Amino acid sequence: MTTRVAVITTASSARLAHLHRQRRFLREAQSETSTAGIDLLRIEVWLDDAAPQEVGNATVLHLPPGAHGMRVGAARNAAARHAIEAGADLLLFLDVDCLPGPDLLPLSTDAARRRPDDLLAGPVTYLASVQRPNALADLPALTRPHPARPDPAPGALAHAAPTDYALFWSLSFAVTPRVWERIGGFDEAYEGYGAEDTDFAFRARERGVALTWVGGAHAYHQWHPSGTPPWRHLDDILRNGRIFAERWGTWPMEGWLEAFAAAGAIERDGDGWRRAS
Repeated sequence: MTTRVAVITTASSARLAHLHRQRRFLREAQSETSTAGIDLLRIEVWLDDAAPQEVGNATVLHLPPGAHGMRVGAARNAAARHAIEAGADLLLFLDVDCLPGPDLLPLSTDAARRRPDDLLAGPVTYLASVQRPNALADLPALTRPHPARPDPAPGALAHAAPTDYALFWSLSFAVTPRVWERIGGFDEAYEGYGAEDTDFAFRARERGVALTWVGGAHAYHQWHPSGTPPWRHLDDILRNGRIFAERWGTWPMEGWLEAFAAAGAIERDGDGWRRAS
């Protein structure tokens, strides 16, 4: 039995080098899983104002930024619609910064066969700046999953408690089309940086979709410069955080908000936050 897996990535010119490496690793992963009953469909959604100049071996969609920045949620929704229309059995979302581990495709596919009604998420390792793997075989030695997320044994499926949905990351996850439609996709009100992935997880919880951690389905986040807290995304975080709080009654990204407040950049505004006056 063949499973058609759509690997969906949102991309931009700022991450072109990361995208090239991801494409190469996916080709290698596809070659290694060619006998595992996986038919790979590659979909990239370009988020820049301009369409990409080169597209590689993928279906490419173009979704320019909105009034408040890149529309990651809307881009994923567009890609999911395309994948479902193309007959995909599984939607696997992989952030442009992430490389697929050797077992990401087969273990995600196996998990979807075992738990077809769940939201499936695997562990993510953040690579250091000096770690530049050249092939799939380089990745296992670099495995060091983020300590704040579950890391089940390879092949094991661990079910999240209701309080654990806030741990969901959209860096690497998979759903069947019927689960995608049950959740309703990403909320397109979120533009720019932050909160859309936690909102997606909370929507899944609200609709009774179980969150399952997939042991061994590793992804590897390629290093890039970033701030802690991410200062260039401050206004996005305030705007998206406010949308999230109005919907769910709590603010996301609390650690970053507290760091911004400690630096004097934001202040409390009732139950929320605003730029310091």
